[in-house]
Amino acid sequence: MTTLYDLVIRNADVVTASERFACDIGVKDGSIVALGRDLAAGDREIDATGLLALPGGVDAHCHLDQPLPDGLKMADDFFTGTRAAVCGGTTTVIPFAAQEKGQSLQAAVDDYHRRAEGRAVADYAFHLIVSDPTPEVLERELPELIAAGYTSFKIYMTYDDLKLSDREILEVMDVARRHRALVMVHAENSDCIAWLTDKLTDEGHHAPKYHAVSRPAVAEREATHRAIAFSELVDVPILIVHVSGKDAIEQIEWAQRRGLNIYAETCPQYLYLTAEDLGGEDGYHGAKCVCSPPPRDTDSQKAVWNALKRGVFSVFSSDHAPFSYDDPQGKKPGGEEVSFEHIPNGIPGLETRLSLLFDGVNRGKLSLNKFVELTALNPAKLYGLYPRKGTIAIGADADIVLWDPERQVTIRNAALHHNVDYTPYENRTVHGWPMHCLSRGELLVENGRYLEPKVGRGRFLAAGKPQLLDL
Repeated sequence: MTTLYDLVIRNADVVTASERFACDIGVKDGSIVALGRDLAAGDREIDATGLLALPGGVDAHCHLDQPLPDGLKMADDFFTGTRAAVCGGTTTVIPFAAQEKGQSLQAAVDDYHRRAEGRAVADYAFHLIVSDPTPEVLERELPELIAAGYTSFKIYMTYDDLKLSDREILEVMDVARRHRALVMVHAENSDCIAWLTDKLTDEGHHAPKYHAVSRPAVAEREATHRAIAFSELVDVPILIVHVSGKDAIEQIEWAQRRGLNIYAETCPQYLYLTAEDLGGEDGYHGAKCVCSPPPRDTDSQKAVWNALKRGVFSVFSSDHAPFSYDDPQGKKPGGEEVSFEHIPNGIPGLETRLSLLFDGVNRGKLSLNKFVELTALNPAKLYGLYPRKGTIAIGADADIVLWDPERQVTIRNAALHHNVDYTPYENRTVHGWPMHCLSRGELLVENGRYLEPKVGRGRFLAAGKPQLLDL
């Protein structure tokens, strides 16, 4: 006898960005085909009593197996990274196909597909990183890639091997305006950072803590304001990524009050870490928390939480940049404890992103609907994946995560599924944990246990044009 459904999730307490309702969920051929009471039997059934049914998370800012210079290597490839993602409730990831200077953008995309194919267990799209906007890139490659489903790209205002000049930023933004793509901006003032770094190292300061000293909030504030000015000049929406604290938030709110289409993203490290986590004058363990912009202080943490709640931020991402600590290709380049300016930037966070933010829901810092909006719906819309991803609705992919809102878990790296030898959130207890994770109707995680689905089952998603949000 043929059944209507491959899977029925019974007694689901469904939460979307705007609603909460009780129903059964019927799944067929990987899609949600029914939401209703007392649905007919499915080939398989899951009882969701006592659990929340949320859309699978969309982590719209993570780095996996990205080519790097100087003998460095990321600890996570598309398999280990997406394994960690689904165990943390994230069913779609968007990492970066990074152009090296002198390389064509298409070559970077081709190389990144080779790295991803046959490895991912979650679905994935690509952002582009534009580091060398030659006339060929601007006039042919970028427009062709946007049309082919790569509708977002990141530009840098810092890092010598990635940063663009102000003129180059304007030229890239103009391509985005003409072809309806979304520009993501890493906003830190490169010359301010270089000047401070030289002064600090000349004075003999090399410990990881000076990474934060060399990248103060004013350097982020200035670059954020400049990026906003460029956006206004070109008349194109932009998204400021990994905003760390109140100084940059003030600039973003100023722009939003003026009616500019300025979107913003923040990350768990700015809610839970501070500059003190980079250590003191002695010791190297603070290298584990070296990321850019660096964590600030407790006042900035409060400012980020408050801005999440009142809608300044549209997206909450991990900025997962996985470098193992005790690794000559990671945080100890060549096996050495190096000066702060040579420590690879980035921390792991794909698996812990959602549980850290969900803990804030349980502490009254934001609503469940806002949680879904920040972690699933908005990134799916902004990056051209909605309505296939980002919500629980008829016609959407059956990317569904069943959460136990009462479960308390102490985060320990030994229990995580990434390939990094530490987590910056070791021994932190969170309230609320993803128990079952389904991707296109396939159960990948059951009762917190990774079921070892077929490696390579994840599909590449060609992105549509960004859907702008009401600010």
